Amino acid sequence: MQIPRFRYLIIACALAFATHGAQAQTEPPMKPGLWQIHIENEINGQKTPDMSERMKNMSPETRKKVEAAMKQQGVDAGDNGGRKACYSREMIERGRWAEQQLGCKTDYSNHSATSWKWHSSCPQIGYEGDGEAIFSSSENYVVTSSGVMTSGGKARTTRSTITAKWLAADCGDLKPLDLKP
Repeated sequence: MQIPRFRYLIIACALAFATHGAQAQTEPPMKPGLWQIHIENEINGQKTPDMSERMKNMSPETRKKVEAAMKQQGVDAGDNGGRKACYSREMIERGRWAEQQLGCKTDYSNHSATSWKWHSSCPQIGYEGDGEAIFSSSENYVVTSSGVMTSGGKARTTRSTITAKWLAADCGDLKPLDLKP
Protein backbone atom coordinates (compact mmCIF):
# COMPACT_ATOMS: atom_id res chain seq x y z
CA MET A 1 0.00 0.00 0.00
CA GLN A 2 1.39 3.38 -0.95
CA ILE A 3 0.82 6.97 0.12
CA PRO A 4 -1.59 8.60 -2.39
CA ARG A 5 0.30 10.48 -5.15
CA PHE A 6 -0.76 13.99 -4.04
CA ARG A 7 0.09 13.28 -0.38
CA TYR A 8 3.39 11.83 -1.52
CA LEU A 9 4.11 15.02 -3.49
CA ILE A 10 3.36 17.22 -0.49
CA ILE A 11 5.62 15.19 1.80
CA ALA A 12 8.33 15.15 -0.87
CA CYS A 13 8.06 18.89 -1.37
CA ALA A 14 8.30 19.49 2.35
CA LEU A 15 11.64 17.77 2.38
CA ALA A 16 12.86 18.86 -1.03
CA PHE A 17 12.28 22.54 -0.42
CA ALA A 18 13.35 22.43 3.20
CA THR A 19 16.63 20.74 2.37
CA HIS A 20 17.47 22.17 -1.04
CA GLY A 21 20.97 23.60 -0.68
CA ALA A 22 22.12 26.59 -2.70
CA GLN A 23 25.66 26.61 -4.02
CA ALA A 24 26.50 29.75 -2.04
CA GLN A 25 25.18 28.29 1.19
CA THR A 26 27.37 25.71 2.90
CA GLU A 27 25.33 24.95 6.02
CA PRO A 28 21.74 23.77 5.69
CA PRO A 29 19.23 25.95 7.58
CA MET A 30 17.86 23.01 9.56
CA LYS A 31 18.94 20.31 11.98
CA PRO A 32 18.91 16.62 11.19
CA GLY A 33 16.74 14.41 13.37
CA LEU A 34 13.09 13.89 14.19
CA TRP A 35 10.65 16.50 12.87
CA GLN A 36 6.94 17.06 13.51
CA ILE A 37 5.27 18.08 10.25
CA HIS A 38 1.74 19.44 9.95
CA ILE A 39 0.27 19.76 6.45
CA GLU A 40 -2.85 21.65 5.42
CA ASN A 41 -4.01 21.21 1.83
CA GLU A 42 -6.63 22.65 -0.47
CA ILE A 43 -7.64 21.35 -3.87
CA ASN A 44 -9.73 23.66 -6.04
CA GLY A 45 -10.39 25.86 -3.00
CA GLN A 46 -11.71 23.03 -0.84
CA LYS A 47 -9.80 22.01 2.27
CA THR A 48 -8.87 18.35 2.04
CA PRO A 49 -9.32 16.07 5.03
CA ASP A 50 -6.16 15.54 7.00
CA MET A 51 -4.63 12.07 6.85
CA SER A 52 -5.48 11.44 10.51
CA GLU A 53 -9.14 12.30 9.80
CA ARG A 54 -9.25 9.94 6.84
CA MET A 55 -7.55 7.21 8.86
CA LYS A 56 -10.24 7.43 11.56
CA ASN A 57 -12.76 6.19 9.00
CA MET A 58 -10.67 3.20 7.94
CA SER A 59 -11.11 -0.29 9.22
CA PRO A 60 -8.47 -1.27 11.81
CA GLU A 61 -6.86 -3.61 9.25
CA THR A 62 -6.65 -0.93 6.54
CA ARG A 63 -5.40 1.67 9.01
CA LYS A 64 -2.67 -0.70 10.15
CA LYS A 65 -1.60 -1.30 6.51
CA VAL A 66 -1.50 2.44 5.75
CA GLU A 67 0.49 3.19 8.91
CA ALA A 68 2.94 0.38 8.07
CA ALA A 69 3.36 1.65 4.48
CA MET A 70 4.01 5.19 5.74
CA LYS A 71 6.47 3.96 8.36
CA GLN A 72 8.25 1.90 5.69
CA GLN A 73 8.78 5.17 3.78
CA GLY A 74 10.01 6.95 6.92
CA VAL A 75 6.83 8.74 8.02
CA ASP A 76 4.98 8.20 11.30
CA ALA A 77 1.30 9.05 10.71
CA GLY A 78 0.99 10.73 14.12
CA ASP A 79 -2.15 12.20 15.63
CA ASN A 80 -4.17 15.34 14.84
CA GLY A 81 -2.65 15.69 11.39
CA GLY A 82 0.92 15.84 12.67
CA ARG A 83 3.32 13.51 10.98
CA LYS A 84 6.80 12.71 12.18
CA ALA A 85 9.69 12.26 9.79
CA CYS A 86 13.37 11.61 10.27
CA TYR A 87 15.75 13.81 8.26
CA SER A 88 19.29 12.44 8.18
CA ARG A 89 22.34 14.73 7.87
CA GLU A 90 23.09 13.13 4.50
CA MET A 91 19.59 13.91 3.19
CA ILE A 92 19.89 17.54 4.20
CA GLU A 93 23.37 17.91 2.73
CA ARG A 94 22.47 16.31 -0.62
CA GLY A 95 20.17 19.19 -1.47
CA ARG A 96 18.88 18.48 -4.96
CA TRP A 97 18.28 14.73 -4.54
CA ALA A 98 14.50 14.93 -4.15
CA GLU A 99 14.21 17.35 -7.04
CA GLN A 100 16.10 14.94 -9.29
CA GLN A 101 14.02 11.93 -8.22
CA LEU A 102 10.76 13.76 -8.87
CA GLY A 103 11.97 15.03 -12.26
CA CYS A 104 11.48 18.66 -11.22
CA LYS A 105 13.23 21.82 -12.31
CA THR A 106 13.26 24.53 -9.66
CA ASP A 107 14.32 28.13 -10.16
CA TYR A 108 14.87 30.33 -7.11
CA SER A 109 14.09 34.04 -7.09
CA ASN A 110 15.29 34.39 -3.49
CA HIS A 111 17.57 32.17 -1.47
CA SER A 112 18.74 33.65 1.82
CA ALA A 113 19.51 32.10 5.20
CA THR A 114 15.93 32.71 6.35
CA SER A 115 13.68 32.54 3.27
CA TRP A 116 13.54 30.91 -0.12
CA LYS A 117 11.15 31.58 -3.00
CA TRP A 118 10.93 29.38 -6.06
CA HIS A 119 9.03 28.22 -9.11
CA SER A 120 8.95 24.50 -9.86
CA SER A 121 8.01 22.58 -12.95
CA CYS A 122 7.58 18.83 -12.53
CA PRO A 123 6.33 17.42 -15.87
CA GLN A 124 6.90 13.83 -14.74
CA ILE A 125 4.20 14.18 -12.05
CA GLY A 126 2.15 16.92 -13.77
CA TYR A 127 2.84 19.76 -11.32
CA GLU A 128 3.72 23.43 -11.85
CA GLY A 129 3.77 25.93 -9.00
CA ASP A 130 5.38 28.47 -6.73
CA GLY A 131 6.46 28.28 -3.13
CA GLU A 132 8.14 29.99 -0.25
CA ALA A 133 9.97 28.57 2.76
CA ILE A 134 10.52 30.67 5.86
CA PHE A 135 13.12 29.38 8.32
CA SER A 136 12.53 31.10 11.67
CA SER A 137 15.39 29.01 13.10
CA SER A 138 17.19 25.73 12.45
CA GLU A 139 14.35 24.08 14.39
CA ASN A 140 11.30 25.58 12.65
CA TYR A 141 10.18 26.22 9.11
CA VAL A 142 6.97 26.96 7.22
CA VAL A 143 6.52 26.16 3.53
CA THR A 144 3.62 27.63 1.56
CA SER A 145 3.01 26.60 -2.00
CA SER A 146 0.40 26.88 -4.70
CA GLY A 147 0.22 25.40 -8.12
CA VAL A 148 -1.63 23.34 -10.66
CA MET A 149 -1.52 19.55 -10.74
CA THR A 150 -2.73 17.84 -13.90
CA SER A 151 -3.73 14.21 -13.70
CA GLY A 152 -5.89 12.23 -16.08
CA GLY A 153 -6.42 15.32 -18.23
CA LYS A 154 -7.89 17.27 -15.30
CA ALA A 155 -6.17 20.31 -13.83
CA ARG A 156 -6.54 20.94 -10.11
CA THR A 157 -5.43 24.04 -8.25
CA THR A 158 -3.50 23.12 -5.12
CA ARG A 159 -2.43 25.08 -2.07
CA SER A 160 -0.53 23.77 0.91
CA THR A 161 1.00 24.99 4.11
CA ILE A 162 3.59 22.84 5.81
CA THR A 163 4.65 23.72 9.32
CA ALA A 164 7.61 21.81 10.72
CA LYS A 165 9.21 21.71 14.14
CA TRP A 166 12.37 19.87 15.12
CA LEU A 167 11.75 17.47 18.02
CA ALA A 168 15.02 15.66 18.71
CA ALA A 169 18.36 14.59 17.27
CA ASP A 170 17.44 10.93 17.83
CA CYS A 171 14.73 9.55 15.55
CA GLY A 172 14.15 6.48 17.70
CA ASP A 173 12.83 3.58 15.62
CA LEU A 174 11.82 5.82 12.70
CA LYS A 175 14.20 5.41 9.77
CA PRO A 176 15.22 8.39 7.60
CA LEU A 177 12.56 9.54 5.15
CA ASP A 178 12.57 7.57 1.90
CA LEU A 179 11.05 9.46 -1.04
CA LYS A 180 11.84 7.06 -3.85
CA PRO A 181 8.93 7.20 -6.27
